[in-house]
Amino acid sequence: MTSTSRFPFALSNPLSAFLDKEPNEFTRADLLKVIEQKGLERITFHYTALDGQLKELKLPVADAIQAETNLAEGERVDGSSLFKGMVETAMSDLYVVPVYSTAFLNPFDDRSLDFVCRYFNKDGALAPFAPDNILARAYDLFRKSTGLELRALGEIEFYLLSEGSREIFPPRHQKGYHNAPPFAKTGLIANEILRRITQITGAVKYVHNEVGYVDSVRSEMPEIRDKRAEQLEVEFLPRPVTEAADATVIGRWLVRNVAWQHGCVATFVPKLEEGVAGTGLHFHLELRKDGRNIMAGPDGALTAEARRLVGGLCRYAESLTAFGNTTSSAYLRLVPNQEAPTYVCWSDLNRSAMIRVPLGWSRNRHLARALNPADTAPYNSSDSRQTVEIRTPDGSALIHLLLAGIVMSADWAFQKDGVFYGNGPRPEDLAEALYVKGDIFADKDRLSRLTSLPSSCVASSRILLRDRALYERKGVFPPSVVDFVARLLQKENDELMNKTLDALPADDRLVEMRKIMHKDLHRH
Repeated sequence: MTSTSRFPFALSNPLSAFLDKEPNEFTRADLLKVIEQKGLERITFHYTALDGQLKELKLPVADAIQAETNLAEGERVDGSSLFKGMVETAMSDLYVVPVYSTAFLNPFDDRSLDFVCRYFNKDGALAPFAPDNILARAYDLFRKSTGLELRALGEIEFYLLSEGSREIFPPRHQKGYHNAPPFAKTGLIANEILRRITQITGAVKYVHNEVGYVDSVRSEMPEIRDKRAEQLEVEFLPRPVTEAADATVIGRWLVRNVAWQHGCVATFVPKLEEGVAGTGLHFHLELRKDGRNIMAGPDGALTAEARRLVGGLCRYAESLTAFGNTTSSAYLRLVPNQEAPTYVCWSDLNRSAMIRVPLGWSRNRHLARALNPADTAPYNSSDSRQTVEIRTPDGSALIHLLLAGIVMSADWAFQKDGVFYGNGPRPEDLAEALYVKGDIFADKDRLSRLTSLPSSCVASSRILLRDRALYERKGVFPPSVVDFVARLLQKENDELMNKTLDALPADDRLVEMRKIMHKDLHRH
């Protein structure tokens, strides 16, 4: 490492600081140097399975040859277990191969160098059914057909459940947004989450307390029964969608492990309690051309390209729930007046709309100079930070498949020959027709003209099968993956869930709702 490192900050990537290189510059020789000089005992491979969770394989480092072989060739795994129901036992072997730029020092195992891996099949090609490879294929199609870059940032919301005093500085019901200690009880854990995810992904924007708070969770599950639940959010920085997916999955893995180290439970379940904020997994999206954000013009209004993106998201919105809302409890979150969308529409700032256009500093830069006249140093940043936010997905999302679907919606929006428009409106016309202002529930006439989002997993599965050509075109989504996701949704058998719940007495309804909400506490 040189004497003047490019990575002097406390939360810089430790490997970048050690090697004085950006992660995308890491080589096999660099990583062998890390293993040798830090006296590491293990290489740990991580990969996302069909259930959306990060898996791992530990490989010992006994000598240089073994370490180099693992880094150069990867290792063999059982695909029929990782992709149960999709990969046959007779053809189950897959290779997992490390992506060097994802290397990180495991914060929970000080003798391990860890990697995110990709799946290869017996022919040495990227396994076509693996969710991360589907996303990579979708993104490659989008870039080639449009010449644009699509970036995403996730907002992972979760509840931390813990023991502790409920009598000292108790938070108020549904008033937890940006709480500070002593009302916020999990500040030290939030600090560690911030540190770990930032050092490993380099892509964290901020961490804060969210709205939700439950004084004492009522549940049949001993793991969470009578625990105090505090809602937090980690928001990431924009990254190319393939990197954003990996960062989001790693982020959730880190949240769970930090919570465990502190004797707490972290859950991303879409709904924890009735009348309490649900757990979203929103994604902000931005288009870039020649390295610059092209979402907003000089006047701050969305550009034609950004409006096309919005139109594509609206076209795909109903079927995207198949990847973004995969458990019954997801449809207890998607209800009116809970800052969760129920209709296909978009708006500026409005948190009840399916797509929100947040503030983006498009017309307001260097705001601090108005408050700090002693600071006369210039600050130059002409690039826009404008995004659009899709608010439908929640903690049950299959992240790589969801982002692959979002990329396909963007690619559809920019099709020059219009072949996929059929008899429907163009993306820019969709955006024009589905823009709403103010309280969308106040204008009943306007509401009646909007398309409702699905109200159950079963309904979502039907829409996915109806619209499967939107995903399977150009060979991006294999038909077997679409069929698998549809079957997964149909197993929820929840089409009559809301009607059945509404028919129950209030107390019985709450009991049944909690069974539905808590049955998938750690599913994704």
